[in-house]
Amino acid sequence: MTKKGVAAYRRANPGSKLQTAVTESSPGPARAKRRKSFCARSAGQMKMYPEAAKDPNSRIRQARRRWKC
Repeated sequence: MTKKGVAAYRRANPGSKLQTAVTESSPGPARAKRRKSFCARSAGQMKMYPEAAKDPNSRIRQARRRWKC
């Protein structure tokens, strides 16, 4: 999600801990771990949905691009 999307979600859901994607080139150790975890989970989604994996504009491919997986 974008910063704007996360802000809107957090306004609608007080107490939410939703965060934006880790996009910096050299994140700190906690953020790097979060990126690694997301990339591993989304790789599994790519295997589960091969049609989405082939489409460069599918939501999973867009998310992986945003997270730099």
